[in-house]
Amino acid sequence: MEHYHRRMATWKDAVRRVLYPAYEARVVKHLPPDRIPRHVGVMLDGNRRWAKSVGADTAHGYRAGADNIQPLLGWCEEVGVKVVTLWLLSTDNLNRPSAQVTELLGVIEGAVDSLALAHRWRLHPVGALDLLPATTAERLKAAADSTRDIDGLLVNIAVGYGGRREIADAVRALLIEQAAEGHSLEEVAEQISAEDISEHLYTKGQPDPDLVIRT
Repeated sequence: MEHYHRRMATWKDAVRRVLYPAYEARVVKHLPPDRIPRHVGVMLDGNRRWAKSVGADTAHGYRAGADNIQPLLGWCEEVGVKVVTLWLLSTDNLNRPSAQVTELLGVIEGAVDSLALAHRWRLHPVGALDLLPATTAERLKAAADSTRDIDGLLVNIAVGYGGRREIADAVRALLIEQAAEGHSLEEVAEQISAEDISEHLYTKGQPDPDLVIRT
């Protein structure tokens, strides 16, 4: 059975190498220039289910998903997308069994290192880095530092990300900022707006996602 799955995977790879270039050219040709999304978000999901369907282990599924990141960024770059957000690990995922989390974080670290080494895209970690192991947080920060001056596609790396956590962090940062300027809590409460919170999100200054893909 394992031999069969390997043969099928090899056959699919061969077909993909032949057909995908033609398919990509056709898609790009028919994309209306005025409707290209500025910001594309991608939830890299389903890797475990895919691995199970082909008789492989979970780690293989994670690596296969990670291997698709650079081609994805290349396609986005080619058609003129300005920002890509990759949701790689949510705060909820951190509650999975520790061995599984460690395995996934290892794949994420390797993928981020590869993106940084390509020196083609500007990497911006978003999420609660304080919830991650110190080694993971350090590698994310190092990737951001090494690509800071690249004038290219901006890639948000969402690891340890949660929407509620982001809002809480944004409100906290806003309150600290306003307190430093001498404003009371009552004054802030009376004047706070959605725009004020937006200016303190992890992705402040970026356009909102126009297209979100869940694989």
